[in-house]
Amino acid sequence: MSRTMRDAPLSPETGSATTSSTADRLAAGTTATTPGTTSTGTLVLDERPDTATTVDQRHLAPSGPVGQRREPVPAPRPRADHVSVAARPEGGRAHSPVMVLLVLIATLGILLYAQFLLNPSNRGDILPYAMIIVAEAILVVQTLFAMWTILSGGQDPRDFDFHATQDTLYDEDEIDRLGLRGTPHLWPMRVAGEKIVADVFITVYGEELAKIATTVQAALALKGEHRTWVLDDGRSDEVRDLAAQLGARYIRRLSSNGAKAGNVNHALAIAKGDYFAIFDADFVPETDFLFETVPFFVDEKVAFVQTPQTYGNLTSLVSRGAGYMQTVFYRFIQPGRNRFNAAFCVGTNVIFRRSAIDEIGGIDTDSKSEDVWTSLHLHEAGWKSIYIPMTLAVGDAPETIEAYSKQQLRWATGGFEILFRHNPLSPRRTLTMDQRLQYFVTATNYLTGIAPLLLLMVPPMEIFFDLRPMNLHISVLQWFLFYAGFYLMQIVLAFYTLGSFRWEVLMLATVSFPIYVKALWNVISGKDEAWSVTGRKGKVSSPFNFIIPQVLFWLFLTLTSCVALVRDADNGVLTLATVWNLLNTFILSAFLVAAWREGRTLKRFAKAEQRGEVTDAPVVLTAPPGSAPVSRRTQVSRPAPRTGEEILALQQADEAEQAAATEADLATAHRLADRTPSDDPEQTARDQARQAELAASRAFAHAHERDALAHAAEHDPDSLVGAARRADRPSGRRASDAAPDHGDAPDHGASADDSGARADQQERVTS
Repeated sequence: MSRTMRDAPLSPETGSATTSSTADRLAAGTTATTPGTTSTGTLVLDERPDTATTVDQRHLAPSGPVGQRREPVPAPRPRADHVSVAARPEGGRAHSPVMVLLVLIATLGILLYAQFLLNPSNRGDILPYAMIIVAEAILVVQTLFAMWTILSGGQDPRDFDFHATQDTLYDEDEIDRLGLRGTPHLWPMRVAGEKIVADVFITVYGEELAKIATTVQAALALKGEHRTWVLDDGRSDEVRDLAAQLGARYIRRLSSNGAKAGNVNHALAIAKGDYFAIFDADFVPETDFLFETVPFFVDEKVAFVQTPQTYGNLTSLVSRGAGYMQTVFYRFIQPGRNRFNAAFCVGTNVIFRRSAIDEIGGIDTDSKSEDVWTSLHLHEAGWKSIYIPMTLAVGDAPETIEAYSKQQLRWATGGFEILFRHNPLSPRRTLTMDQRLQYFVTATNYLTGIAPLLLLMVPPMEIFFDLRPMNLHISVLQWFLFYAGFYLMQIVLAFYTLGSFRWEVLMLATVSFPIYVKALWNVISGKDEAWSVTGRKGKVSSPFNFIIPQVLFWLFLTLTSCVALVRDADNGVLTLATVWNLLNTFILSAFLVAAWREGRTLKRFAKAEQRGEVTDAPVVLTAPPGSAPVSRRTQVSRPAPRTGEEILALQQADEAEQAAATEADLATAHRLADRTPSDDPEQTARDQARQAELAASRAFAHAHERDALAHAAEHDPDSLVGAARRADRPSGRRASDAAPDHGDAPDHGASADDSGARADQQERVTS
C-alpha cells in the first residue's frame, strides 16, 4: 500500500494528516445514512431491514457494533454552538523558532526575578517577605519545569513502525472478501499481522440523554472492528433503552464502588477485547480515532495512547476559563512529556492495552484521580505511554461554577494524594529520574492554586500593620522592571500560543484558591469527599453555595481598599499596596458578578422548566443498513450448541479460558505481593486487602460454579458432558467479576451484569 501518511504534517487542529488515508480510500463510494427527525422529544429509530447480527464465537458477543458510518470530518461537533479552543491554528507553531525564543526569554526573566527576590539587601519585614518567597517560589519552580518540558517536546511520536502498521491496519482484500466496504465499523484490524478487536467504553453517570446518544452514535461509527459498551453507573432504564435501540452493549453494576475506575474494572471482567478505549459521556470521538491510535501498539511496551481534551462549549465565562487553562497543558506540556516517557492518562479520549492493565491489577480505585495513578503504576511497571496532540474527540468543559469547583477539587485531591502517599521522589519508586521529576511537578502543580492566597494577603498586611515585603529603598519602578520579566513575558507567551490574553484564566486562577486549600486539607486530614461527575444532569445549586470563602474574602478586600484609600488621601500619595489591593478586589468583584449572572440564568431556566416551556431536545437514533437493534437486555451470549461434539468443544474452550484467567489472577496476586511498599500505611493495607479479595473471589467463583452445575444436573443430568471434571477444576473468573457484592441479587436492568453472566453460563451447560 501507499505510505503517503508518513510524511504528512501532524495537524492538532484537524486531528488527521493533510493527505488521504487508507481509511478514506476504503470508505470511498459509500454514503451516510440520514437520521430521522421528530418534534415530540421521543426516541426515534430509522426504519431499516432487520437481519441477524454477526456472532463472534471467540468473544461470546457480536463481532461488531451496530452504528452509522459517517464521513471523515475535521473534528466532531456535538452542538451547533461549539467553538474552537484555539484562537489560531496550531500547525507548526508549538516549537517554532519564535516559540523557542519566547520560552528562553521568559525563562531568563524568571531567573532575574528570582535573583531579585532572594537578594538579602532587598528583604523587608520577615512575615510578608516569607509569604512572597513561598508563593513566588512555587510559581517559579512550576514555570521553570514547564519551560523545560516545552523545550523538550516537538518530536513526532509516529515513527516508521507506526506508519507501516497504520498502512496495513485495514486489510482491503479481506474487507472486499467479507463485503464490508460499506460498513467501516466492521473492518477487521491487524497489528503486527495479528487480528485484534477493540472495546470502546462510554462511562455514564447521570448525564443528559441527548449527550449520551451523540457520544454513543459517534463511538459506534468508529472505523475498525470494535464493540461499544455503555457503562452506566447511574442505573438508568432510559440509558439502557437508548443503548439497546442504538445497538450498543449495556452494563450496569449493582453498586458504585470505586466510582469511574470501578465501573471500568467491572466492564473489563465482561469485555474481552485486546484493547479498550474510554470516553466520557460528553466527549464525541472522531471516526478515525482507532486509525490514529491503534498502530502505536505495534510497540509491545506501549500501555496506552492518550489524546487531548478539546472543548467545544466555550460559551460561558467559566467554560472559557476552564478550557483555556488546559490548552497550554495539552498543546505543549503533554507532548514534551513524551520525551521522558511520562505522559499520563487524563481519563477520557484514551486507549489502553488490555494486558498492561491486567498486569497492574486494573484501573486504580484508591484515588479520585484514577487516571494519573494508573499511569504512575504503569510507568513503575516499565510500560510506555504515548501522547499525540491531535483532536480526536471534542467534549464539554464545565459550564457552571459548581461543575468547575467539583472538577478542580477532584483533580487537586488526586495530585496531593500522589505527593503525600506515593511521592515520586521516594527511593522506593521504580521510576527514571526524568519520570520522578515530571510526576513530582504533577503532584505539586495544584500548590500554584494556593499561592494566590498568600499574595492576596500581602497588601492588607502593609495597609493595616505597615509590614512591607521589600526594602523601603526599592523603588516601585525597580520592582516593576524585575516583575515584568517574570509576569509580562508569560503574558506574551500566552498571547502567542492562544492568540490572545485570556482574562478568564487570570480570574479563575486568582479566585480558585479555596478549592485547592480544601483539597490539601482533605488529603492531610484523611477526609474523603464523595466522587462527583462534571456535567451530570440534575438539580443545579446556586453558584454562591460553592464560593462562600470567595464572598467573605471579597468583603475583606473591599473593606481594606476603603481603608487604604482614606489613608492615602490623608497622606497625599497613592501607594503600591493600595493599587495592588484594588486590583485584587476588582478581580474578585468580576467573579462575583459572573456568579450572580449565572445564578440568575439558572433560576430563569428552572422556572421555565417548571412551566413546561423547556423540554429536552429530541434524541434521534440511527442504525446502518443490514443491522437490527439489539434486544432490551442486549444479552451477550452465543447461540446454544445442538450436538454433543459442540458441547464437548465448548467445554474444552471454557476450560482453557478459565485456566488462562486463573493464571492471570495468580500473576496479579504475585505482582501485588512483590509491589514496592508504599510510604503510606493505608496504601499498604489496601494492597493487602486486594490480595485477600483475589483469593476470596476465586473461592467464591468456584463455589458459585459448583452450585450452577448442581442446579443444571438436577434439571437435565444427561446433558452434562464432563460436568464432574469441570466442577473439580479451579475457577478463573476475574476478581471484579466475582466480587461478593455482585453475588446473588439479579439486576433486571443490566444487559451484561453478573446475573446475565450466570444465566449465560447455565444456558451453555444445560443446552
